[in-house]
Amino acid sequence: MYSRLGRGWSIHSPFDGCEGCAGSRRAVTYNQMVVDELTDAEVDRIFHALADATRRDIVARSLDGEHSVSELARRYDMSFAAVQKHVAVLERAGLVRKRTRGRERVVSGNPETIRRASLLLDRYEQIWRHRVAAIDGLLAEETSTTDAERNVR
Repeated sequence: MYSRLGRGWSIHSPFDGCEGCAGSRRAVTYNQMVVDELTDAEVDRIFHALADATRRDIVARSLDGEHSVSELARRYDMSFAAVQKHVAVLERAGLVRKRTRGRERVVSGNPETIRRASLLLDRYEQIWRHRVAAIDGLLAEETSTTDAERNVR
């Protein structure tokens, strides 16, 4: 379930007591510590940017080191302008940074944004693991009850 307070958001499992629900700003609770807050708009921008294979490749390359936009554009079967637009989407999402080096624009990855998105996904995984465990428990109860009823007959 989502808590809807303030400008950010938080994910809470029905199994964790919803401890972070109070307050005007919210953050995702992960292993009993507060993780950097992501607003709905930030989450949308990050995952929209990562939804495209070319942009994911640009992020991977830029995390390995700095690359000029021209150098990146040579790697793809598209125009320079199209690669510039992909880089702009990634920059708005905070996944890459651009800076000027001489006459060229250099792109580098932003591992902090990747970390924040990863922690969010880890929290989703934790919620679903709790849900699967709860279903497993219910099925085990039902199986043991059915077995007990058969033994009584």
